[in-house]
Amino acid sequence: MELVGYARVSTREERQVFDRQIDALRAAGCQRIFDDRGSGANADRPGLKGCLDYLRRGDVLVVLDLDHLGRLAGELIRLVDALEGRGIGFRALNADFDTTTPMGRAFLQIQAAFAEMERNVIRQRVKEGLAAARARGRKGGRPRRMTPERLRYAQHLMADGSRSVPAICRELGGVPASTLYHYLHADGTLKAPGLALLGAGRAAERPPHAS
Repeated sequence: MELVGYARVSTREERQVFDRQIDALRAAGCQRIFDDRGSGANADRPGLKGCLDYLRRGDVLVVLDLDHLGRLAGELIRLVDALEGRGIGFRALNADFDTTTPMGRAFLQIQAAFAEMERNVIRQRVKEGLAAARARGRKGGRPRRMTPERLRYAQHLMADGSRSVPAICRELGGVPASTLYHYLHADGTLKAPGLALLGAGRAAERPPHAS
């Protein structure tokens, strides 16, 4: 059996994200690691294709996070099904599961489905917010401020790595890249202003204590 790693980042600016993945995969025992940089769609991921071609029965494919392998629940499950049919296991280190076990297999399907549902809910909230703004006469242009909903959606888009920063800014309704980087690191993790904004958002959603 061989542990074979796969790493993915979206841009050259995310070197620290790539290094973190490589370090974690090597620590997990992966001697051979394939990678893709600057690509999102499966059709543009030669590293993943080479990795899948290299794997043999009894091997285990290892990634740091689930979304490095695929964004959508159906996509992940189809890929893991194909690996299972070839007698190949799959591990995601940060999710702490292993599809070579029955519990790990069930957990993959549940987690992938919830992750996709969360993305869809956030996307819908952002679209509704933009539609409400347009209905009030604010058509296009730069949003007045980053909202908790936009920030959560931006986190998902940046961590996913399938879109460029300009595309993410457009999808958020014209948020400037400088505003995006004010709240988020390149890998989608929160900076101090982002933590403060989401904390304030949660506080605003909290019902007042009864007197």
